[in-house]
Parts: sequence; structure tokens; C-alpha cells
Amino acid sequence: MASKEKRENIFSSYPIPKAVAALAIPSVLSSIVNVIYNMADTYFVSLMKDTDATAAVSITMPVFLFFVAFGNIFGVGGSAYISRSMGEGKKEKAKKISAFSIYSSILSGAILLALILIFIHPLINALGATNKAIYNYGYDYLKYIAVGGPMIVTSITASNLVRGEGAAKESMIGMMIGTVTNIILDPIMILTLDMGVGGAAIATVIGNIASVVYYAAYLIKGNSILSCNPARFSVKEGIAKNVIPIGIPAAINNILMSLSNIILNNFMKDFGGEAVAALGIAMKVNMLIVFVQMGTGMGIQPLIGYSFGARNMERLRKTMRFTMLCTFIIGTVLTIIYFIFTPQIINLFNGEGDALVTDYGVKILRGLNIAGPFIGILFTYNFAFQGMGKSIPSLILSLGRQGLIFLPFLIVMSKYVGFNGIVYAQSTADLACIILAIIMFSIIKSKIKKDPAYYPQKNNK
Repeated sequence: MASKEKRENIFSSYPIPKAVAALAIPSVLSSIVNVIYNMADTYFVSLMKDTDATAAVSITMPVFLFFVAFGNIFGVGGSAYISRSMGEGKKEKAKKISAFSIYSSILSGAILLALILIFIHPLINALGATNKAIYNYGYDYLKYIAVGGPMIVTSITASNLVRGEGAAKESMIGMMIGTVTNIILDPIMILTLDMGVGGAAIATVIGNIASVVYYAAYLIKGNSILSCNPARFSVKEGIAKNVIPIGIPAAINNILMSLSNIILNNFMKDFGGEAVAALGIAMKVNMLIVFVQMGTGMGIQPLIGYSFGARNMERLRKTMRFTMLCTFIIGTVLTIIYFIFTPQIINLFNGEGDALVTDYGVKILRGLNIAGPFIGILFTYNFAFQGMGKSIPSLILSLGRQGLIFLPFLIVMSKYVGFNGIVYAQSTADLACIILAIIMFSIIKSKIKKDPAYYPQKNNK
């Protein structure tokens, strides 16, 4: 386990390629693990050879994303504030930030648990259940996911907080423990014990519990500047007002992903249950391209935050440029692989071998991949805004990518282009948001150069 001093050296003195690698590689691996985590349920449920069961897991994904969203409020917001505080030399404050974030995540998970159980029946209908079988499967899955809500939110929060202090490896290990647990339990619960989609949900919850146990042990051992001691919980000293505004854009992105998935499911209902199932498969498979590049941007967020807190703008800019180059290369390679092997990839999760599901899935996945080489640029800018504490630009990008830009594209393109319009709406919105991100960062950079009060010192080390 890396020492506290070594972790801080990564932020302050490592060459940028080495620093980015040290932070981004574990974060990327964590993102891949997260993708596997989400894909595992779909894969093992597909072995039931029941399209309705696969569709049920697909339509309930937005609820899981809601838990991720609340985990990001306190995880991403807490991580960004922790790294800036470290850059400013305020390590004691980092302990209070982490305690606030952890216990707030437990509370928010409990609230979501109550709301989902109260409104579970209308919720399943709203998610896009097209028949009674999908409805029943969806109910079996959701009731267990809801019960595990507090642990799901806390696991995501803790992973981000640990990454925020520079312990990217430990953050990755915690996620891997949860994923491996889930993958081991999925076939046992779903197939051996014949628990179906309910078993998939139970496996997911137990996996998250395992992750939380690991993170708690890591914090208690004392090799961290963070704390899970409830005595350190506080909303004062600007903690709540600095964590929540930065975390909200990240949460909104996840919430809007949930809502946009619900809307997409309902658009796809017109094309039948096969189209809904294909959409769910394509969305989950596409998460590899999205999450790998998101993981790279997420990995550098603590480095950006530390550099900004230490008033080292030159290191910040160089970090961003190098990261964008990396994401472009990664995104291009993955996109090419996906385009070549699209049918084979879709059929991995098409348990019944339904030709219509395959046909729809290929079209949807290739449409989603149009922006594949460039999506990392968007994430780099967004995580840079979060690391710098710039909540408004981050909020604009979050609202735009899955909401204010995406939805108009979806509505207009579906009306005039039909099915293909639905398929290409997300990629079109992604490319538009990249242009918007470049403009907003240019404005911020211009202010930094001109206003000494905005950024009083310049350090070019």
C-alpha cells in the first residue's frame, strides 16, 4: 500500500505521463470492472434464454444509475474537494470531508430505498415494461436492488473518495472485490439456485457490501488521510457547500442517463420487445468505450484538483492535453474493434439467438459508437471542471449531454429519421457537447490569465 507521502508526490512532482498513468490506469481498470459488474447480470440472465428476463434487467438499469448518481454527489464532490484541500495543505479538513461524504451517502441510499419500495409498481411501468412477464421480472430485480441501495451508494462514494487522495490502486481493488463477488454469485444465484433475475440483484447487492467492507477496513487501518469516524461528520466549514455543488453535476449526468434510458426504452417500445432488449444490450456493451474513457478523465480529476489548489496552472493544462491524447487513441482503437465485431459482441448477450435482437443491436451499437474516439475529450474537460471546483460548466455539460442537447436531438431526429434518428441522437449530442466544453474552458482560461484575484499566483514548476 502506497504511503501518504508517495501519493502526494504523484500530485506534486511526478512527470505528467507518469502521474497520469499512476492515477488513470487504476481508474480505467476500475471503470472496466464497473462495466463488467453491470454486464455480468445481463450475461448470466441471458443464459435463462428468456428475452423478457433480459429486457427486464435492461429496463431497470436506470434505477441502478440513480444509486450511482447519489454516490457521485458525495463521491465525486468529496473527491474533488479533498484533492483541492490537499493542494492547499489542509489535510485535517480532508478527514471531515470524507466523513461527511460517507455518512451522507448512507442516508441518501436509505431514502432511495424507501421511495423505490413505496412506488415500485408505477415505477416499473414507467421504466418501459411492455408485458406482464417483463413487469414481474422487473419487480423481482428491483425489490432486492432497492434493499441494497445504501450499500450501493456508499460503495461508489468510498471508491471516489479513496481515489481522490491519490490511492487509485486501493480504489480499484475495492471495486474488483465487489465485481468478482458478483460474478461468482451470479451463476449460483440465477442458474444453480434457480432464483432468476432476483438472484442477479442479490448477487449485485452482496458484491457492493463486500466493497464497502474493504473500504471501511482501508480507512480504519490508518494509512489514509481520510476518515470514516462519525465524530468527524460536519456540514460546517464550507464542507457541504463545496462537496454538493460539484457532486450534483456528476449526479445529474447519471440521473439524466437514467431518464434518457427510460425515454429511449419508451421510444423503442414502438418497435417491440426485441428492440427494447437490443437497446439494453447495446447500451451496456457500449459502456466499455464510454467508461474506459470516463475512467481516464476521472483518474486525473485529483491531479487537476491538486494542481489548481496549489496554483500550478501549467501542470494542469499539460495534464489535460496529455490525457486527451490518450483518450483519443484508446477510443479510436475500441471503436474500430467494436465496428468489426459488432454482431459477435451483441450475440454474447443474446441468449436466445433472436435474429431481430441481433439486427437491432448491431444498428444501435454502431450508432452509439460514432462519437467513440472523441468522447474522452468531453470527459476530460468535465472532470477538469469538477477538479477546479467549477460547478457551473460541469453542470452545463451534464445537463447538455443527456438532457438539454440530447433530448431535442432525439425528438427531432426520431420524428424525421425514425429508428435511425433514435440510434444516432446520442453521438450527435456528444459531439455538440465537446464543442461547448472547448468554448467554456477557453473562457475560464482567459479569466485566469487576466484576473490576478481569480488566480493570484502562477507556478510553472
